[in-house]
Amino acid sequence: WVLRDDLGLTGTKFGCGQALCGSCTVLVNNLAVRSCATPVGDVEGKQVLTIEGLARGDTLHPVQEAFVKHLAFQCGFCTPGMILGAYALLQKNPTPTRAQIIAHMDDHLCRCGAHARIIDAVETAAAAKGGAR
Repeated sequence: WVLRDDLGLTGTKFGCGQALCGSCTVLVNNLAVRSCATPVGDVEGKQVLTIEGLARGDTLHPVQEAFVKHLAFQCGFCTPGMILGAYALLQKNPTPTRAQIIAHMDDHLCRCGAHARIIDAVETAAAAKGGAR
């Protein structure tokens, strides 16, 4: 709620409220965390990256570009969390296998059913070698 209500960073979504769906995923010191279950005090003095900070000005990050290219969203509600989850994966493993991508993204829920396109987008971002910039 601090991100959305106090800081105006509305890209981070509130989904399940129990750290299960991934819609609220942000990066804290480059680690993906579920913001709905992370007390504000736990991030004091740490770098927090939301979807709003991923692009560089008007230039989308390669993961964002890949999601657009593959139409890896429908309603878009889960997309910010999915993108940051994929970004975190590519930070740790710039060249994941399809199986590793599926395993990593498995705990991000998409009610629209865009999972196959999401996996394709993460593969494209990894192949661009800019996915982990």
